[in-house]
Amino acid sequence: MKLDEMREKTVEELQSAINDWKKDLFNYKLQLSTHKLENTALISKTKKLIAQAKTVIKEKEVEHA
Repeated sequence: MKLDEMREKTVEELQSAINDWKKDLFNYKLQLSTHKLENTALISKTKKLIAQAKTVIKEKEVEHA
């Protein structure tokens, strides 16, 4: 998901996406520890998505405050 797409979504949709990405991140870390994760870049990409979504949520909160 790109940053522009994130900005179009509501806070609730972003929170839901963050929860999904956190579950994915947990699974990636689990696979990494068992040496079954082939694409280790998925971990950093998922962390980046979570951080971007949190930033967009914060921007929306400041905008409406």
